[in-house]
Amino acid sequence: MTLTPKIEQLRDMRAQSQNGGGEARIQRQHEKGKKTARERLDILLDPGTFREVDAFVHHHNNNFGLDKNKPLSDSVVTGWGTVDGRLVYVYSQDFTVMGGSLSEAHANKIIKIMDMAMKVGAPVIGLNDSGGARIQEGVESLGGYADIFLRNTLASGVIPQISVIMGPCAGGAVYSPALTDFTIMVKDTSYMFITGPDVVKQVLNEDVTFEDLGGASVHASKSGVCHFVADDETQSLMMARELLSYLPQNNMEDSPFVPATDDPLRAEEALDSIVPENPNQPYDIKDVIELVVDDGIFFEVHEEFAANIVCGYARLGGQSVGIVANQPMVLAGVLDIKASEKAARFVRTCDAFNVPIITFVDVPGYLPGTDQEHNGIIMSGAKLLYAYCEATVPKLTVITRKSYGGAYCVMNSKHIRADLNISWPTGEIAVMGPEGAVEIIYRRELKAADDPVAKKKELADEYREKFANPYVAASRGYIDDVIEPRNTRPRLINALQVFQNKRDENPPKKHGNIPL
Repeated sequence: MTLTPKIEQLRDMRAQSQNGGGEARIQRQHEKGKKTARERLDILLDPGTFREVDAFVHHHNNNFGLDKNKPLSDSVVTGWGTVDGRLVYVYSQDFTVMGGSLSEAHANKIIKIMDMAMKVGAPVIGLNDSGGARIQEGVESLGGYADIFLRNTLASGVIPQISVIMGPCAGGAVYSPALTDFTIMVKDTSYMFITGPDVVKQVLNEDVTFEDLGGASVHASKSGVCHFVADDETQSLMMARELLSYLPQNNMEDSPFVPATDDPLRAEEALDSIVPENPNQPYDIKDVIELVVDDGIFFEVHEEFAANIVCGYARLGGQSVGIVANQPMVLAGVLDIKASEKAARFVRTCDAFNVPIITFVDVPGYLPGTDQEHNGIIMSGAKLLYAYCEATVPKLTVITRKSYGGAYCVMNSKHIRADLNISWPTGEIAVMGPEGAVEIIYRRELKAADDPVAKKKELADEYREKFANPYVAASRGYIDDVIEPRNTRPRLINALQVFQNKRDENPPKKHGNIPL
């Protein structure tokens, strides 16, 4: 069958659009270990579901020789498709076209699909690989960034937004990922920074590489900008798919439910002895989490950042849940600035998207010292407190061992609207640890003692027996029940069912004033 000239023209233009910057630039992209914008979308989305929009858009700038270079689709591929059968909107920056630089046309394409996503209530995934603003367009490209930032902000807490950094992301470009809910980076091939190594050298006379300044490992472990690190591009896209499986399409839907094959009544005897008899001996809270959740699958967020607190997603009885847990293996599980902010962000994300929050508590308090105080531990601790107080999703708490001082209040206590608070028999709930308490209460007795060390141990043991247990709190109703650890899984699953239709409301307001 002979094609009409019009259809031949359409096919030719579509082929031009799909060819990006041409075979030579595509080959250079591959030589760097990077895939093209379209290859990435093929991996991210369910096969055959991608529907492109604005394939024939091009820039309209004629300055600096751009009138002779107007590639179709410009430097970003946009559209929609599905992930596990669920609708998502996507944009994928094309580094083979003018280094993926953002023009006015490029920005308008992203803006269009973000507006569409808000209309229908579906997530947006951005694949970032761009040299930054298109300098030849000047303020038009800067305005394009600002238009995107506005939509990131308006969409925040309404639809999930995920940024996957798959190449350079510098200057103003970094603010869009920073405004989204999650950022995924790729080892060795992606980096983010406000000002690059050349500017750092010029202003501060400091030599630093791209990787050391803004690579994946730096942002995953030091700055906290990056939530997940992938070994390669394919893994990063698989991470985005897995992350979406725990999130609803939008803030009006419940978190996803997947029928469970793991017995909801399963008891784990290993939990009965997982907490050491020595209260100062550590254990790995991730072992507890994996023994409790469905099939032992825990999808950790911010794994390399502030490791003294653990955050991540799992399922219980098929229900998607967010988990926050103190980690005794790192700094004894204390709360410090980074841990408080990491957990606060995670709690607010769960609450925004109707994901129930489960908190495992083993916290000796806040990290002391001038460094923490001078850098704002008061404000950072208040952020976590604010997040828990504000959250209206089902909130369940399990105290496994220590819960001391102000940290007891902050870690989802009954007093800040937790729905179910249970403790293991190993729970220690008090104003402070026994050793510190007896030094204050019995200061004179210890000074007068013949053997202060032995006397302190005797008094500390007495204090621990009397106060450092869950039963004083249980007698006041602050703890709803003390359970055998092996029964943690069935109790939590039952509570999720009981509180699935809970109704908590915050006072009417424009918005709260979280301590930033």
